[in-house]
Amino acid sequence: MASSAFSKPLNYPHVRRDDTVVDDYFGVKIADPYRWLEDPESEETIEFIDNQVKIADSVLEECDLRDKIKKKITDLVNFPRCGVPFKRADKYFHFYNSGLQAQNVLHIQDDLDGKPEVLYDPNLKEGGRSGLHQYSVSEDAKYFAFGINSGFSEWLTIKVMRIEDRSVLPDSLSWVKFSGIHWTHDTKGFFYCPYPPATEGLEPGMKTNSSFNQELRYHFLGTDQSEDILCWRDPENPEHHLKTDLSADGKYLLLYISEGCDASNKFYYMDITTLPNGLEGLRGGKDMLPFTRVIDNFAATCTAIANNGSVFTFLTNKDAPRNKIVRVDLNNPDIWTDVIPESEKDLLESAHAVNGNQLLVRYLSDVKHILEVRDLESGSLLHRLPVDIGTIDGITARPQDSVVFFKFTSFLTPTIIYQCDLKEDSPQLKIFRESAVPEFDRTDFEINQAFVTSKDGTKFPMFIVARKGISLDGSHPCELHGYGGFGICMKPFFSASRIVILKHLDAVFCVANIRGGGEYGEEWHQAGWLEKKQDVFDDFISAAEYLVSSGYTQPQKLSIEGGSNGGLLVAACVNQRPDLYGCVQANCSVLDMLRFHKFTLGYLWTSDYGCSEKEEDFKWLVKYSPVHNVRRPWEHSKNPQLQYPAIMILTADHDDRVVPLHSFKLLAIDEAADRYAFMAKALRATWTD
Repeated sequence: MASSAFSKPLNYPHVRRDDTVVDDYFGVKIADPYRWLEDPESEETIEFIDNQVKIADSVLEECDLRDKIKKKITDLVNFPRCGVPFKRADKYFHFYNSGLQAQNVLHIQDDLDGKPEVLYDPNLKEGGRSGLHQYSVSEDAKYFAFGINSGFSEWLTIKVMRIEDRSVLPDSLSWVKFSGIHWTHDTKGFFYCPYPPATEGLEPGMKTNSSFNQELRYHFLGTDQSEDILCWRDPENPEHHLKTDLSADGKYLLLYISEGCDASNKFYYMDITTLPNGLEGLRGGKDMLPFTRVIDNFAATCTAIANNGSVFTFLTNKDAPRNKIVRVDLNNPDIWTDVIPESEKDLLESAHAVNGNQLLVRYLSDVKHILEVRDLESGSLLHRLPVDIGTIDGITARPQDSVVFFKFTSFLTPTIIYQCDLKEDSPQLKIFRESAVPEFDRTDFEINQAFVTSKDGTKFPMFIVARKGISLDGSHPCELHGYGGFGICMKPFFSASRIVILKHLDAVFCVANIRGGGEYGEEWHQAGWLEKKQDVFDDFISAAEYLVSSGYTQPQKLSIEGGSNGGLLVAACVNQRPDLYGCVQANCSVLDMLRFHKFTLGYLWTSDYGCSEKEEDFKWLVKYSPVHNVRRPWEHSKNPQLQYPAIMILTADHDDRVVPLHSFKLLAIDEAADRYAFMAKALRATWTD
């Protein structure tokens, strides 16, 4: 799409239209002339990609600030970063990045003051293109199981390392995705959740057909994957997604089953100590584990926090959209007793059993975290730990641990690792590790939170980050970020690249906490799903209008940005209000709302979006589906000169969650080195040192 900020005309190559491809949706004919782009391996698709890369390169060559921005981002991210420590047996583990490493490196040390040693460095494999995305250390700290991917695919291969000598064992488990790794306490093996191998011969990263029939299996160390014990499979419900865990005492195998991305799950359990011959007795057998079904519907979420024998403490949203904590005896599962009732306003986001008889409880209050220590038995408040306005994450604590660690970050604060000893009468937070960004003084900037009124009168919060004392005269470049889906909270986070635009482009950065997210619990999520999805777009448009009317920016200086569901958000909003933005960045986006459910795990998203195979759902999906709503803006406006703003569409050719065809199709209809160079050029931003 053309923008007057770019001097050279864009010569888009001819893209073949196949007008014979027409679908009939309940009597409505919908053409799909670029259906052929759904084949990622075809020569025609590969040629299309090459042509689009050439166009992108020609545009980026015009971005005169590209080299400056790249250098500044490189300088700002080049600082050491340390992850949150966790303990197994007498060893401590943490991730570390010296600054510019592509992947974080896992370190091990004998005690907190000891010298860290490298346990596993994923940068040594494929030049850092193989990420470490799932890992688990056995309870005795003798083995390290880890899942690695290739080319940034979400498909993992699980390997096992013997920690003592750093040797990688022959064990290799493939076709694993969205699976934890849970060691039994005897260290003989672990539970995990693979999918059946693909049959079409594609490598995992290029697999675009849907993933069905996830299984729960147990792997004994030193055996081939084909010998793994099948613990659970439900061929009558191939779309179910499995998650598993072990109780802290190692006695109960917990199975959570979900059928979409909404906040609900079934809950089953199995006392593995009651198996007559243990898990070994199941080798070679055909019978699955005899799970007890406690919750056998999708009415609510239920996640185990702690147990004392058969008496479990759960976090749930049952009759509590902002969550509560309850206690249930698995021998009498019909009686639920509240331990911490639902808050009137704040979201009870997580809880960890710690220090024997305590809970570390994390609340989200207007998108800012609160951390409390409560009594495990009664739920009564013992301490509120003092934290700044920002995000708490990575809590590492087990029932037997009195010392807990967690990570704190905000828009202006890189990672701080806090340590807290709960044995103390008045626990205090101590800084265990703190990252420092070179040439950045956070006191030069400020964070404000505005509450914006949407089209229907609903108020929602928005963070605004800018240099202190900026003039509200509409002169500033501004990036507005949003998501608005699947109950996901957009919390304060630190980004060195965004610091560059704040500092050197005199820009404003904003995050709109719109409906569809989880900032205020399940009601807030459901206020922006299915037939209410348009309310999400209205919220985001209202956020943009607020920034203009308040003087932070003006339309030709406003960039909107989002990824995945957030890419859908910005693509729908630019279709509906092309006059409101100067630049759009859509990353790995969901853009074809009539066919998304046919690829990889897209069927799970129907809980949020609906499905075009249902007439009622089709009627709302076709109204906002980005690839079906590209218009000639001047034909729908009083301004005959109105055009789409400059748009950058990013995808990854091995992204198997949001498959690339979504972005390929939109490029075919309307057609980084550096997103911000593109943004700066499109918004005519100037550089200041």
